[in-house]
Amino acid sequence: MSICQFSIIIPTRSRPDPLAACLDSLERLQFERDRFEVIVVDDAGHIPLDEIVSAHRGVSARLIRQPPGGPAAARDAGAAQARGEFLAFTDDDCAPAPDWLTALATRLALTPDHAVGGRTVNALPDNPYSAASQNLVTYFSAHFNSDPDDARFFASNNFAAPAESFRAMGGFGKFLPFAGAEDRDFCDRWRSRGYRMSYAPEAVAHHAHALNFRSFWRQHYNYGRGAFHYRRSRGRRPESFEPLSFYLNLIRYPLAHSRASREAAAGVMLMIVSQAATAAGFARERFAPQKRR
Repeated sequence: MSICQFSIIIPTRSRPDPLAACLDSLERLQFERDRFEVIVVDDAGHIPLDEIVSAHRGVSARLIRQPPGGPAAARDAGAAQARGEFLAFTDDDCAPAPDWLTALATRLALTPDHAVGGRTVNALPDNPYSAASQNLVTYFSAHFNSDPDDARFFASNNFAAPAESFRAMGGFGKFLPFAGAEDRDFCDRWRSRGYRMSYAPEAVAHHAHALNFRSFWRQHYNYGRGAFHYRRSRGRRPESFEPLSFYLNLIRYPLAHSRASREAAAGVMLMIVSQAATAAGFARERFAPQKRR
């Protein structure tokens, strides 16, 4: 009998079309079908997802539901029911490349005790907000993962980890009921326990995160809110702040990575907007009454 090597966990909430596209991509994975399972975790969405999951018979997929708790709690709920030796995480608006799981498996075969993070690629290049959001992730990845064998940051939509170690450290743990810095918190706690991280850019997931100005602001505002709780949760663990040059280079990043001058200018402005939104979210939590936290 084959052993389930990977459990692919997808948190979702009321986004049936992106979820269907994600499951379509998983049906195209070039990986033995009996060596992985797919667990979709419905975070109290109002749109039934049973038919979407059951329609994808090219993979062994099952749907579980949880009370509203946010994506971090949804990932932990999926991990609690996973049978795989390794847990692989992606999001409902991602389409992993056909060789994604093979790339993760190859790297984990070399370092089975590491968490291994892949590379996300913006699937909506004509959306300036989506491009700016991806530029931030790409910049962070280049900065924190300059040594691929001693990585420090992965986005939560493209990484894998040994199930036993993930559960031993409490998974993502109790975090905010929305996406906001839970990946930074996870990576910090993983490393604080002495576990290692490796960056595998060959493990690609295409990210179709459709954004407009309002949702772009809200996304980074929530990142700022999460950043406050992330820093507070670190307690006595050593804290470090990035130098001013880190933020200046972040804002300038689109100038060297855009297709045209107009696109570069828009990218710079959106980098500034993202940092303003993050600061606003951080301040909101910092000065909010205790009962609102």
